[in-house]
Amino acid sequence: MQLNLRYDMNRPEFGASHPALYRAAIEQAVWADGLGFTQVFLAEHHGAEGGYCPSSMVQAASILGATKNIATHLSALVVTMHDPLRLAEDLAVLDNIGPGRVWLTAGMGYRPHEFEMFGKDITKRLGIMNEAMATLKAAWTGEPFTFRDRTVRVTPTPATPGGPKIYMGGSTDKSAIRAAKAGYQYFPGHPDLFVLYKEERAKAGFPAPEEYRQPAASFLHVSEDPERDWPIVAPHVAYATNAYAEWAKERGEGQTRYTPAQTVEGLKAMPNIKVVTPDECFDYLVGLGRGTAVTFHALLGGLDPEVSWRSLRLFESAVLPRLKAVPGLLEMCD
Repeated sequence: MQLNLRYDMNRPEFGASHPALYRAAIEQAVWADGLGFTQVFLAEHHGAEGGYCPSSMVQAASILGATKNIATHLSALVVTMHDPLRLAEDLAVLDNIGPGRVWLTAGMGYRPHEFEMFGKDITKRLGIMNEAMATLKAAWTGEPFTFRDRTVRVTPTPATPGGPKIYMGGSTDKSAIRAAKAGYQYFPGHPDLFVLYKEERAKAGFPAPEEYRQPAASFLHVSEDPERDWPIVAPHVAYATNAYAEWAKERGEGQTRYTPAQTVEGLKAMPNIKVVTPDECFDYLVGLGRGTAVTFHALLGGLDPEVSWRSLRLFESAVLPRLKAVPGLLEMCD
């Protein structure tokens, strides 16, 4: 079982300020690093009303500089929004800041206004994506290569041979098949897609991929008094959940773990939203078992950092020691 953090910085007007959220993310990453968490997922979108983080690589640099072991996982990094050469340079520098601790899930993008914002043709996004991925591979050799009919060179090379660890992301059957045929690892938007990916990867002659980790709840909040905290966290969770569910419609196809909800009772009925006592948290996580990824979306929907910290500290004191006592359950970083 892995323990992770996740941040997207999307917030409603009633949420905590962006400076407070970015500072809290750094401090919580330091906390998680000290406890042996595996990774911090950092998401990216552009032009969103709630100020969704548009520059996850900058945020990753802030976290890498403050931590020692935890990985920053740019998930998803919308590569179609970036100049391929600058993307190669920025990721190489990040990998020199935190050698081996820069991972990315390469996303193609699906929101039409983002493509319009950057003057990109959404109908050509597959070609844009393919060019970007080929550019990263060539650039990170440190040798001159041909890019758009001119010879270029990207320096410095990443500290990690071959560059940062890359997954392909996606929420459609096509994305799973594409990742499989290209031999990439795959980070699906929905677990059912991994079955298809694994089958297609075997057909393509590639070795077995990393095993898929079943995700725990999208939002897991530990509380001494859930009935007290539900009304506090519910508006933030509803804001985020509804935003993701609405954005998913823009894909026209694909799967998502998020569905709309407007009330506390509606959120309580969602299996991937949990506000639980320490005992309930322990029982839930042990029931999920070893092959699980537990990701704390600790500041979801602009949640007040103080409320967020209260949950994380309670997990640290009242749940984590019990999880560590279960033989073979946790995979902790040094």
